[in-house]
Amino acid sequence: MAAVSLWAVALLVLLPGLILQSDGAHPSVPLAAQGVVLGHTGVALVRVLTATTVRLTALGFWVFAYVWLGLAPLAQLATDTYPWAYRTGQATALTAVAVVELGLLAHSAGAAVAARRERARAAGPAACSPGPVERLLSRRLAPWRLLSLCGLALVLAALLVPGQPGGVGAYFTSRQALREAGIADGSNDAFLAAVRSWSLSVPAFWALLGLMHVPREPGGDRLLRGARRLLLPLLLALNVVVNNPVSKPRFWFGTVLLTLLFAVPRLSRPRAFRVIAATLMATVLLLFPYSDYFRYSDREQFAVVSLSAQFTTNGDYDAFQQVQTGIDMARDRGFSPKDALGPVLFPVPRSVWPDKPGDTGITLAQYAGYDFLNLSAPLWIESYLWAGPPAVAAVFLVLGAVGRRMDDVRHRLRDRTGTLAAFLVPAFGFYQIVFLRGSLLGIVGPLTLLVTVPLLVTTPAARAARLLPSAPPTAPTRPAQLPGTGGHP
Repeated sequence: MAAVSLWAVALLVLLPGLILQSDGAHPSVPLAAQGVVLGHTGVALVRVLTATTVRLTALGFWVFAYVWLGLAPLAQLATDTYPWAYRTGQATALTAVAVVELGLLAHSAGAAVAARRERARAAGPAACSPGPVERLLSRRLAPWRLLSLCGLALVLAALLVPGQPGGVGAYFTSRQALREAGIADGSNDAFLAAVRSWSLSVPAFWALLGLMHVPREPGGDRLLRGARRLLLPLLLALNVVVNNPVSKPRFWFGTVLLTLLFAVPRLSRPRAFRVIAATLMATVLLLFPYSDYFRYSDREQFAVVSLSAQFTTNGDYDAFQQVQTGIDMARDRGFSPKDALGPVLFPVPRSVWPDKPGDTGITLAQYAGYDFLNLSAPLWIESYLWAGPPAVAAVFLVLGAVGRRMDDVRHRLRDRTGTLAAFLVPAFGFYQIVFLRGSLLGIVGPLTLLVTVPLLVTTPAARAARLLPSAPPTAPTRPAQLPGTGGHP
């Protein structure tokens, strides 16, 4: 109860109070309505942070909703100051608040329906047949497939890293330097550059994570155990090179780091989860705005400003402004249901599909008249532009139900080592922040790779049970550990 009170005071009183006391704050109807959004996201986040079970997918969603669509819009509406130049009227601002809250309500409703089904399942017959989400997340790591992935990651690194102008050192300069080096090397195709980058990062990440989760059977295959001992330090070193915060996007590095942390059994317990979640909140609020220091080669001197100033001047927090821009664009141009096919059919080249929908963030930037086009397009406005409020409600209803189902299945399978739930749910839960921020067309490729690779190194649970070597049950199995992170959970 004390923890609930402390978090409630911090999220619902202290932080909003710090923002509203800033100079230039003035009341308005949209600001009052934003208080409802802030209360909704704050209460939901408090429930996740103080729950007796670990809910990583819910944590990712509500952290984004609270910071990017709760606190940041509060500061922007209070001062009528936004990161970009485009301005809308009070009616559009109020509509934007309503669209955001509609998505949050639908997400909560979907999660509540899934939670009720989980309770009914727990109270029903023990031999209840699993649903599609449980069958998927019950897949087990196939050790020799995993070793093949490890070999592939090391081979790709041996081929691509030395060929990078500047070699290994280029990965510790800046993202801008890496892009410029690719152009100087003649690789000026943005798509090929992205494929090269992610084909190094994603397999290396999943190979390391898989080695940490693969079951260690007592009396099992000695060759497998020896290969694991050899590969763990190699994959750890490779990830330091290709998945470091200097050369990779902040959201991706955060996903890698947090997923690896929750691969350690001791850190997956509720008490440790609450500590890590509190650290995550502090990092997002205090350090995230400055974490793009390594993005460009010409680095500016740090200028520490207030939280309110960050929310109103930093383009990282343009989500609510982009929702407003999209509402104005929909009013002028109407809805476009066919745009929903763009992310689904993203591999189709434009030479085959000339009318393929464009990146929504770029479209909004062009509508607003910006020269800088690399802007976000939150899932709220993506779905709104497809078919208005009904599309928003449908998308977030499904997202809430699937997210809660993933958390419940992970909790139920927490004592089974090597399941897909143990490592895919944390990875999706944190990368979900990028998914929510958008735009979809820009992140669906990496997201597909993020989900596909673990599917290739796992097998259905029944088949995995047949393939496991038989051994006397002398001790419980446990996943491999990073060097120095501890032993039994």
